[in-house]
Amino acid sequence: MKILTLHCDYVKFKPLKKALKDVEELSDKDKEETIVKECLVVLTSIEQGDSEKEIKQLIEAVEKTAKEVKTNNLVLYPYAHLSSNLAKPHLALELLKESESQLIKKFKHVTRAPFGYYKELEFKCKGHPLAELSKEFKSSNTEEVKTKIISKEEPVDHKNLLHQISRSKLDTSKLKDNDHRILGQKLDLFSFNEVAPGMVFWHSNGLIIYNELINFWREEHIKENYQELKTPQIMDSKLWKVSGHWDKYKENNFTTDYEGRPFLVKPMNCPGGMLVFKANSKSYRELPLRTSEMGTVHRTELSGVLNGLFRVIQFTQDDAHIFCADEQQTEEEIIGVAKLIQKFYKKFNLEFDHVELSTRPEKRIGSDEMWDKAEKMLSKSLDKIKIKYKINKGDGAFYGPKIDFHVKDSLERTWQVSTIQLDFAMPERFELEFADKDNSQKRPIMLHRVIYGSLERFIGILLEHTNGALPLWLSPRQVRVISFTDRNNKATEKLATELKKYFPLLRVDTDTRSDTLQSKVRDAELLKVNYMVIIGDKEEENSTLAIRPRGGKPQFGVKKDKFIEQLKKELEERN
Repeated sequence: MKILTLHCDYVKFKPLKKALKDVEELSDKDKEETIVKECLVVLTSIEQGDSEKEIKQLIEAVEKTAKEVKTNNLVLYPYAHLSSNLAKPHLALELLKESESQLIKKFKHVTRAPFGYYKELEFKCKGHPLAELSKEFKSSNTEEVKTKIISKEEPVDHKNLLHQISRSKLDTSKLKDNDHRILGQKLDLFSFNEVAPGMVFWHSNGLIIYNELINFWREEHIKENYQELKTPQIMDSKLWKVSGHWDKYKENNFTTDYEGRPFLVKPMNCPGGMLVFKANSKSYRELPLRTSEMGTVHRTELSGVLNGLFRVIQFTQDDAHIFCADEQQTEEEIIGVAKLIQKFYKKFNLEFDHVELSTRPEKRIGSDEMWDKAEKMLSKSLDKIKIKYKINKGDGAFYGPKIDFHVKDSLERTWQVSTIQLDFAMPERFELEFADKDNSQKRPIMLHRVIYGSLERFIGILLEHTNGALPLWLSPRQVRVISFTDRNNKATEKLATELKKYFPLLRVDTDTRSDTLQSKVRDAELLKVNYMVIIGDKEEENSTLAIRPRGGKPQFGVKKDKFIEQLKKELEERN
């Protein structure tokens, strides 16, 4: 059994038509739209082998989560997409009904969505750390069988194993043409494989985009005097118990052991950054101290909710932690980070739809006085740079309030990307100190922030926003030199070599196939090549170029020096 619990402001669903032949019949009232507010939605997949033992585990897990998020309204929602090992429909319905009857004894309001129907589904999920939790339940007997099979020494059937390690096939029937998963396949950017669920296999072309985004990020951070860090992937549970992540999110993290000591594969970069700060003594002269890390993190997700680059298990966050001496310095840093965020998104032609100031959640650490001060500092900073914002009540992090930036893409969708979080709690927990002017030891104020957020998710957004037509500096295929006929092949190769001499890092290739020019141009357009340079007899004779910009009209008689100057400007300015 697999479940995904969603703490929602509301959930709305309506049965449309039967998805299976033999399903429960619905009354006219059951066929109407159902709305449940302030609830915990339990998306549930009943799997082969599930029994009353799994139901008991379900009840216990739901009770625990509902208590933590403080809700008495429950929605049990059949959701087959979480598993590829589903039970037979009649058994699934029987277990869902039994689950419902037991949950009714525990909760004030329990609603079960119809089983075996196509349904409209709409919900608004809250944004706190417990808002989305996935769990998997298996009987002890199943675990025993698995252990026996694994421990039994048998000859390895390499061919059978290789057959099982098949590349994940993408079902494109319900996807739009500009879906980043289709673009990733067509442009040979990345792929996924069942051997590493929710983890990206970056192909050479996709890794170019990934690295160019990091290069831009790194250059801008050097200008802003950030010190880049790199912290370990796996760290002792002691660290995560100090930070609070071990107890709060242990079920959603990857754990391992080393010499009898429990370790955690890092789900976030902050605790490692705390240890770097503590590694040596700090003076007020060093503050504000801006540290940054392109850190890879892992967080468990059920396979059914994974979604290309948008929802993954392994991803890279462009974290930064800024340590400040006092409130004034903190406000100045908040303003500086907000301006840096604006600079980044202007570069990618992504407009901000709205900005939110998320305030104290019910479950939090720290005093009300601390929260009053932190929320006031964030709002004051936003007012100073005249950024309009909405109040998102109760949606702050458990350690402090935050500013969330939401961008709008070319499809009019909004995405929460950058965030600035103000934290008095972590410096307290980790006993961070610096020597002030009078040599007394004081506690720094800390800012957490990301700009891209998840780099994988940002690339997915960018690919769909541009339909894969990336600017020159980001594009994996920048220039393609095409021969008009076979007799122009030598001149074509020569020009490509000359361009590489001017720009050693230019991504340039040639197409000298014995094919029609129309076919060569079409192939380059499908691959989103920025510039096609066509060499024919006329170009050779006049020492000129025929340039075809991506999506534009051909330009004839272009001097080579002029084209080189144009490339230089675009690459330097990252236009």
